[in-house]
Amino acid sequence: MRVVSGKNKGLSLKAVPGMSTRPTTDKVKEAMFNIIGPYFEGGIVLDLFGGSGGLSIEALSRGIEKAIIVDREMKAIKTIKENLATCNLTDCAEVYRNDAERAVKAIIKREIQFDLIILDPPYKKQQIVSLIETFDEKNLLASEGTILVEHATDVELPEKIGKFVRTKSEKYGICGVSVYHIRME
Repeated sequence: MRVVSGKNKGLSLKAVPGMSTRPTTDKVKEAMFNIIGPYFEGGIVLDLFGGSGGLSIEALSRGIEKAIIVDREMKAIKTIKENLATCNLTDCAEVYRNDAERAVKAIIKREIQFDLIILDPPYKKQQIVSLIETFDEKNLLASEGTILVEHATDVELPEKIGKFVRTKSEKYGICGVSVYHIRME
């Protein structure tokens, strides 16, 4: 794994040891960011299933200013912090060990709106729709923001979830990518 583009292009990233995470391949990561960017002029990213931190680090490398990265596994938290240090991005990120739903409750209290929300949950434990419904109810996505979801190709996500509409859906082998934006009336 490496950073595909931006100011940290080419830097190698460590994977989380063991089999508890499924790293996004460089090819899929590049395709994902080409769909939603590929570059950003500032903003904040929320990554609720951080894994190695690769997707958030890619966003930071491509111009996002700040990342809040959450994972429930201690091995993942350690790997995220190592990868941020490798890329000299430690000061740009907050890293928390928590499960996604509890993390969202804590974030709601902070009244932050995100420009990019990344959801890459374990394929066997899908909670994508309920999380997106919470983002809708609590107004966590900025009006021009993007929700980027990586999921198994056999997961069929709804075209509309609350005020969000799926604007893009792609498949890359066993990996599906769906992109949501706020529906403009």
